[in-house]
Amino acid sequence: MKINRFLLTLSFAFFVCLTLKAQTPALTFEAFEAKLQQAGDRAQILDARSEEEYNQNHLKGAISFSVANEADFQKQIKTLNKANPVFVYSIGNGRSGKLAKELQEAGFSDVTELPGGLSKWIGSGRPVESTVGAGLSLADYQAQLKSDKLVLVDFGSRYCGSCKKLAPTVDELEKEQASNIKVVRIEAYENKALVKELGITSLPTLVLYKGSQQVWKKAGVTPKTEIQASIAESL
Repeated sequence: MKINRFLLTLSFAFFVCLTLKAQTPALTFEAFEAKLQQAGDRAQILDARSEEEYNQNHLKGAISFSVANEADFQKQIKTLNKANPVFVYSIGNGRSGKLAKELQEAGFSDVTELPGGLSKWIGSGRPVESTVGAGLSLADYQAQLKSDKLVLVDFGSRYCGSCKKLAPTVDELEKEQASNIKVVRIEAYENKALVKELGITSLPTLVLYKGSQQVWKKAGVTPKTEIQASIAESL
């Protein structure tokens, strides 16, 4: 009887622990910034994207730390200090999520992922070290919006998996509705000042304009039917 009571108590405690863990709120963007600043020189900042992406734009103090190659990962992980906090990021939270999980499984207890990824960091106007120019000015962008047709702007990146999923849909709409819409494609990380100015914090993001005025905006891999409906409503 005592053993059964003990097992029941243990099971209940385990259930409560899991419940509390599940209810723990995700770290906010602002909390990530505060924690990174507080860590100071102890912060280990890892860029989970490719080396090419890293060379174009990255957070100050970050190192390229790709998860693509297991041998490289095992070699790089030995250069980190498990006693110090680790901060990871990618475009969104795809590759950085995978890296965070692998680090935790390797014994790193303090691993923090950037909410919204580098897209939100740049779109929110936070600084990065960059080898890429400022890109289009707001005036240059606005000039591209002048058209008798609706203008559909696709903010994305050639490195973004979700952007690649959306691209065929945009291509199809461009052909099918050539008489109704003009499509403009913006490589976000080559136009940092512009995405900051427009508040583009997630990739991909579609923006629809009529007479140079924004009439619709949607982030993520948007279904074709939803885009079509927005175009039809704006004609």
